Amino acid sequence: MRTILLIDDEQRMLDLIELFLVPHGFRCIKADNGKDGLDLLKREQIQLVLLDVMMPNMDGWEVCREIRKLSDVPVIMLTARTDKRDLVKGLDNGADDYITKPFDEGELTARVNAILRRYPLEEEKSGNAVYGDFILNRDSYSLHYKKRQAQLTLKEFYIIEALITQPKRTFTRDQLMHAAWEYNTYTDIRTVDSHIRNLRDKLKNAGFPNEEFLKTVWGIGYKWI
Repeated sequence: MRTILLIDDEQRMLDLIELFLVPHGFRCIKADNGKDGLDLLKREQIQLVLLDVMMPNMDGWEVCREIRKLSDVPVIMLTARTDKRDLVKGLDNGADDYITKPFDEGELTARVNAILRRYPLEEEKSGNAVYGDFILNRDSYSLHYKKRQAQLTLKEFYIIEALITQPKRTFTRDQLMHAAWEYNTYTDIRTVDSHIRNLRDKLKNAGFPNEEFLKTVWGIGYKWI
């Protein structure tokens, strides 16, 4: 799971950003001032920093300069100011991107994902699919959660691959069937339900919290959240 450090002097903004990011598989740790944020950066394995510009005592530009003395972790600056000179100043101080407040969940997650694609985790470099604490190994056709592992059949693998690489999207049974079976193969669409049941049993027996992630959307199909 990727960890994002949030540094902002407004608790309301820290909580809002966390609310936006956690459902997308990110872990957030929060600091309401630059000094505490820098201390957390030294102690934690951080993959991205979201940093407010206008903070008392130590503003975001100064914090960004200090971050660059410690790490090359990507930094996205957050500000309510729209002056282009602020954008240039942030980039000159080592920031990777800049988001103007107010922003919505879609814009924030898109910017975060765009930056993180430039800095893949080691497991992602191998071509595995990663979502939160889940790793889908494309070489061994297995699903991993923390220290647990479940070996998948080929059909189960294709179903999980479709779901986990597009989290929160609802797939119809027909779409999952086409993901796991050849298009020219006749298969009863309810076969998908049988594979989902078997998959749930397998993940449960392996100690996975699958009931929290693999959801039935009644009357439509399934999704991974």
